Amino acid sequence: MKMPTRIAFTLFIFIILSERNLLAKAQNTSTIPVNVGVILNFDTWNGKMGFSCINMALSDFYASNPHYRTRVVLNSRDSKSDVVGAAAAALDLLKNIEVQAIIGPQNSMQANFVIDLGDKARVPIISFSATSPSLSSLGSSYFFRVTQNDSSQVNAISAIVQKYKWREAVPIYVDNAYGKGIIPFLVDALQNVDARVPYRSVISPLATDDQIGEELYKLMTMQTRVFIVHMSSKLSYRFFNKAKEIGMMSEGYVWITTNGITDSLCSLKRSVLNSMHGVLGVKTYFQETKELENFTIRWERKFQEDNRAISNAELTVIGLWAYDAASALAMAIEKVGTTNFYFQKTNASSNLTELEAIGISQNGPKLHEALMGIKFKGLAGDFNFVNGQSQSSTFKIINVNGDSSSVPKGWVIPTNGKKLKIGVPVKNGFTEFVKVTYDPSCNRTQVTGYCVDVFNAVMKTLPYAVSYEFIPFANSSGGSAGSYNDLVYQVFLRNFDAVVGDITITANRSNFVDFSLPYTESGVSLVVPIMDNGTRNAWVFLKPLSRDLWITSGCFFVFIGFVVWVLEHRINDDFRGPPAHQIGTSLWYSFSTMVFAQREIVVSNLARFVVIIWVFVVLILTQSYTASLTSLLTVQQLQPTVTDINQLIKNGEYVGYQGGSFVLAILKKMNFDETKLKVYDTPEECDILLSKGSANGGIAGAIFEIPYMKLFLGQYCSKYTMVESIYKIDGFGFVFPVGSPLVSDVSRAVLNVTEGEKMKNIENAWLGKQNNCIDSKNKVSSASLSLASFWGLFLIAGVTSLSALIISMSIKNINFHIFRKRALQDESRIDSNHVIGASEASQNTKYLQSPSSYTTHTEPPFACLGTSGTSPGEYGDFNPNGLASQFEPAMELISCPNLDGTITLEIAHENY
Repeated sequence: MKMPTRIAFTLFIFIILSERNLLAKAQNTSTIPVNVGVILNFDTWNGKMGFSCINMALSDFYASNPHYRTRVVLNSRDSKSDVVGAAAAALDLLKNIEVQAIIGPQNSMQANFVIDLGDKARVPIISFSATSPSLSSLGSSYFFRVTQNDSSQVNAISAIVQKYKWREAVPIYVDNAYGKGIIPFLVDALQNVDARVPYRSVISPLATDDQIGEELYKLMTMQTRVFIVHMSSKLSYRFFNKAKEIGMMSEGYVWITTNGITDSLCSLKRSVLNSMHGVLGVKTYFQETKELENFTIRWERKFQEDNRAISNAELTVIGLWAYDAASALAMAIEKVGTTNFYFQKTNASSNLTELEAIGISQNGPKLHEALMGIKFKGLAGDFNFVNGQSQSSTFKIINVNGDSSSVPKGWVIPTNGKKLKIGVPVKNGFTEFVKVTYDPSCNRTQVTGYCVDVFNAVMKTLPYAVSYEFIPFANSSGGSAGSYNDLVYQVFLRNFDAVVGDITITANRSNFVDFSLPYTESGVSLVVPIMDNGTRNAWVFLKPLSRDLWITSGCFFVFIGFVVWVLEHRINDDFRGPPAHQIGTSLWYSFSTMVFAQREIVVSNLARFVVIIWVFVVLILTQSYTASLTSLLTVQQLQPTVTDINQLIKNGEYVGYQGGSFVLAILKKMNFDETKLKVYDTPEECDILLSKGSANGGIAGAIFEIPYMKLFLGQYCSKYTMVESIYKIDGFGFVFPVGSPLVSDVSRAVLNVTEGEKMKNIENAWLGKQNNCIDSKNKVSSASLSLASFWGLFLIAGVTSLSALIISMSIKNINFHIFRKRALQDESRIDSNHVIGASEASQNTKYLQSPSSYTTHTEPPFACLGTSGTSPGEYGDFNPNGLASQFEPAMELISCPNLDGTITLEIAHENY
């Protein structure tokens, strides 16, 4: 570019810039100032930082928008960390300055009254540091909160507690609106993750170090070691210094701080940070951007110039919220316009109070609507209001100089020497489980028993020492002070730290207390007397088999005899003869198989198959009969007097239950008549009642829980037996308060003890009687053998026999058809060939033909072809003139020579 051209271009740029400057000066001379109040505690770090950020926000805003007509004019007031000072400052700003909006006040206590003033004057109150949830409940439409509501962080805190499975947490908070506002939300959030709040520690905002130390010592005496601290950052510095001094910042303690403390950690001195080693904190999260980085550099330089006495100043999220709040207000004011920036005064009167003298802003409603619509990307993130509340609620968890990787348990046994108070029941019977003995000579109470030994064994397996003492649940006279339900309820009332004894786990009791895992078997059962039903009369031999089995067996003996006769009588002389003879032989053969004494030989393969199957069935029947009869004649036959609890209800029998037990409620549910229920306290009392019987003032049955039943039957196994389990329960367990951290550790220890040898030793020591007697259930005889046990055998025998009959009939029908056809053919051939003449036939031979046989009479020269009425083969070899040989497959020689010298041949068809 040539020199003249460069000069011309430079002059052009100079003229343009000069015009812009002149235009800006002209605009500045026509801008409209808008008064805005600022109420902060200028003696605090947050107050100084917030005011500095507000000023920089307005400077940056108008520098980037020089053409805007409005200009925010700040009117600051120092509340001096006083609620009254903040109220006075607000009155002054509204009445005398007539500000269009107020930024502040700084804390929640001051904001309560100022918000009411803003509502009355229709002036927006914009706070960047008042976080109490209680401010939202005021319902003010002119209150805008740029900071986060404290309730938004409670879920983050409860997530920490849930992550590490801490069951209890103690909130420690300052006694003012700021401290109290979060507590209802925090407690609810902890309960949602099954964490309990056993105590709330309240610290006065004016508390001295000694008073703080006194409260900390009180916390040391408790077993909870998880603490959630919510107070002002200034008070928290002294609090943690004192906690470190008395040793509560050591390993095993858990300290969680809310964002009010955590967001200010960067401004703390090194000595204060050293006292907070291991603290977990919920910190407000904001994204690191280039704009934020540049602003932080500019702010540090500017703040250091204005506050030379303060070194190492660091910007926090409070300053970012102050910057965004001021920017949003400037945008809203410019959006509203330049008119109506005045107050409507009330009617003048000398009797008006300061509050009544406040006017009403005419621009307030429009400014309110403008603020609700403001959206932009601020330094702290996306900026927008929903119901006057900023919506950013992202947090991160930090650990202050944490150098330990082990997770604290969250609770310990108190270190003040206090022992856990363990309640035990006082009872007269079944003392093997719990027995309380008082020694007046030394004024000492001794507690022993199965349940006590199990508890001692469990506590010894815990990875830490627990100091405890047993306290009997007794009245002034030494007797029981109430039922088991009453004893359990004492834990709910915090009169006992736990209860040990034969306490059954039930759903109703679990509504008030927590139980460990059970350490005994579960269930409720019915115990009844047993009696000897062994009869020794002349008909005892009939008892081994039931009536239906006897009848079925007899029918099958007859049926098998009939089947064998059908298959054998045409080919076996043993099954032939007069009808009576055939019937007797068939029955004799069938019944003789019981003792395997049959003499007849069966020749048919089908009959042989049927007999083999039947002999197998008879063998099983006879062996079972023999075994059952032997048992009846030699073993004592014991049977329960009752086999079903419904039978007791139906008959209106008396039933017993243990005194003080929850079993009474079960019996009422089962519709037992309460007048039919009797109480027993000891095994001996129960034995007496059962021995008398229901008709003689006793009981017909006793309801026991399984552990008691085993002990009772161990003593009286020869007289009683269990017949059925009538109710499902969870057994005995140890009782603790709801949410007690001991429950999980004790439950795991219960598993270790019950699976080891220690449990067996304890059972043998206290419940060994139950092993000294054979289980009475084994003495109860079974009923007679019934058809249900043998119907499969009879089915096989029946199917086999019917199949043999069907096969036999099928073969006979086929052979009969073949025989008839051949017989007709042979007759035609004989007639045509004249093998035998008519005269010869009339003199010597005579044929008598029928569908079933041929009868031939011939002269004596013919010899007998068979010696026993049958042919030498199965069907005969008779061959007169070649006739029989042609009928060979279907002929049978039946008889031999008659007395008159003639030969009678009866040729019968075998298979038809």
